[in-house]
Amino acid sequence: MSSRASQRVAVLLGGPSAEREVSLSTGRECAAALRGEGFDVVELDAGPDLAARLIEAAPDVVFNALHGRWGEDGCVQGMLEWMRIPYTHSGVLASALALDKQRSKETYKAAGLPVVESVLAGAAEVRMRHVMAPPYVVKPNNEGSSVGVYIVHDGANGPPKLDDAMPEEVMVESFAPGRELTTTVMGDRALTVTDIITEGWYDYDAKYKPGGSRHEVPADLPSEVFDACMDYALRAHEALGCRGISRTDFRWDEAQGLDGLILLETNTQPGMTPTSLSPEQAASVGISFGALCRWLVEDASCNR
Repeated sequence: MSSRASQRVAVLLGGPSAEREVSLSTGRECAAALRGEGFDVVELDAGPDLAARLIEAAPDVVFNALHGRWGEDGCVQGMLEWMRIPYTHSGVLASALALDKQRSKETYKAAGLPVVESVLAGAAEVRMRHVMAPPYVVKPNNEGSSVGVYIVHDGANGPPKLDDAMPEEVMVESFAPGRELTTTVMGDRALTVTDIITEGWYDYDAKYKPGGSRHEVPADLPSEVFDACMDYALRAHEALGCRGISRTDFRWDEAQGLDGLILLETNTQPGMTPTSLSPEQAASVGISFGALCRWLVEDASCNR
């Protein structure tokens, strides 16, 4: 491409998913950072007319700041491939695989990575009976950011009262006790490990509200656990076929040592908000927020 100052970047943000508000925040932060790096930036709230607006904007690169369905599951990536517009983050297949929790788990297992037992079940059945012995977790199979997560504790009197907004099919997985850990991969490099410290479950509010959680970067862990997080995150990134950056989340049960470390999921569109983990990890290894956004634009391509 031509010099950076002449590159026009369309930042896709918002969209129709359950994570719209977070995407708006991510997109605005990234757009501001890219302007600071000298790019010509246009912000596009992704709706049904997105293809027409992209044709009108005529960007050199699309910076994908969408979260959740349609923006993170391969849909918008397929449209950009069809339009032959270079874009950031993962491509069609990796995006679809990573957002489908059951299929990503199958990919992890094939790569020899540790996961907990899980099943797909109808939401109606889950409301009627325990489909596995408590404690367990119920979540949509294809949403991120802890949207619609229910924890059924050991000794629970009955099954969870799932909200009517839950999809017809949900994932039910064994509850993994322990600390919340996460590692960002940037290209072919795992950055560091964060220990996410909260008063309870690392839910949507804990992720995105100021003060909702405290992040210890780098995490104070036994070296073998720290190194395993770095190794597992890179292997998950590669097994799924991710590009750009991804962030893999873990649970670690200290009582079991290394055997207590399990993968939860990989996020191909990590949040880039003031409280987000990936920019914080990048900063901890000397990569500024602007430099991270610039790297993503420079890494953009089709055929991802």
